[in-house]
Amino acid sequence: MATEKEYFKGISKIPYLPSAGPHDVMCFKQYNAEEVLLGRKMEDWLRFSVCYWHTFCGIGADPFGSQTLHRPWNQGTPMESARNRLNAAFEFFNKLGVKYYTFHDRDMAPEGSTLEESNRNLDQLTDLALQLQAQTGVQVLWVTCNLFAHPRYMNGAATNPDSHVLAYAGAQLKKGLDVAKKLGAENFVFWGGREGFYSLLNTDVAAELKHMANFFKMAVRYKEKIGLKCQFLIEPKPKEPCKHQYDYDAMSVIGFLKHYGLDDHFKLNIEPNHTTLAGHSYEHDIVMASAFGMLGSVDSNTGSPDLGWDTDQFPMDTKNTTLVMKAIIEQGGLQPGGLNFDAKVRRESTDLEDLFIAHIGAMDAFARGLRNAVRLTEDGLLPGMVKERYSSFAQGLGQRVEEGTATLEDMEAYIKQNGEPKVTSGKQEKYESIFNQYI
Repeated sequence: MATEKEYFKGISKIPYLPSAGPHDVMCFKQYNAEEVLLGRKMEDWLRFSVCYWHTFCGIGADPFGSQTLHRPWNQGTPMESARNRLNAAFEFFNKLGVKYYTFHDRDMAPEGSTLEESNRNLDQLTDLALQLQAQTGVQVLWVTCNLFAHPRYMNGAATNPDSHVLAYAGAQLKKGLDVAKKLGAENFVFWGGREGFYSLLNTDVAAELKHMANFFKMAVRYKEKIGLKCQFLIEPKPKEPCKHQYDYDAMSVIGFLKHYGLDDHFKLNIEPNHTTLAGHSYEHDIVMASAFGMLGSVDSNTGSPDLGWDTDQFPMDTKNTTLVMKAIIEQGGLQPGGLNFDAKVRRESTDLEDLFIAHIGAMDAFARGLRNAVRLTEDGLLPGMVKERYSSFAQGLGQRVEEGTATLEDMEAYIKQNGEPKVTSGKQEKYESIFNQYI
């Protein structure tokens, strides 16, 4: 790939070296893109994506400390830096060997003093992105709009009490959908960073939820109007920056979508770090969304369970990745979604190679999780045990319950004939012990 400058000097395309030792961190030991598992290439099961905001825009600042990451592409005017950043990003994608990337509109191009200027900036940078996509074959997994960072959105975007602000959000979203079509994005994500509240004393919850639903309906209509062929996704998060966010978890979002008749137009982009912030296990929202046919994509990261905020760490725990890949295999894959690394290197990891090491480690963790989940599926032991546990619903009264034809009178008659049910062990420790054999 021809770029104006090489940013990652001395780093070539990352190879697959399964025999490499523990100190060899600039190679894949598990991720073999072309390897076929369950009739599909590993790269097609995993569909890895690099996020733009943390990887190329992140500077290592936090509420307690200033910038620690000084990147060579962040030089010049805002537009010059944006072009440098885009060239550096595609060099990184190419050397890492991923086929997808994700971005917010304001990651790709700087915001101008007016909407028109912001749109012109975005047009120029997406023209370059289109050229780089054609050169490399790397495509957009999803686009999203940053409707939370600017001060105008401090009280929300789609849920703002001021309709003027909501109108600005709609105008920004319109351009974002145009960009998604221009770049051939396979998905479009809505993350309501400020769609929530800090106090119920100044909040009309019913009005805000209705306005947000109508905002989504506008998006659906415009998507159909311009012929945009992509999947709409909503990303749940329980809190932060708001005290409470309306998209609290998977079930909250599913209930919202069904209530407002939007469930045919949206699926969910699940971020496990958000799931654990809601008090659930790592895989919980992935399993719940999948159970309702609503799992569209995964923001593949993790958090520190002993902390109460979103740390966006790279996922390295193979137990977690195995559970995620088990759910993905059971639903037949994630297409057109994928596994997007919404994760950032720690502010103490300041070398450019750390960006590669982090992604390589996470990709290997998911590749190992995929291998584990494939063995678990092929062996059939745990699935068979679960099926046996629910076997009473395969015939008789249980089958009628399954089909929805049983009545309370049927329940009463059955108990009068069969008496008290026997106690049956759930065998939780046995399931956990068997599962550990695959890790």
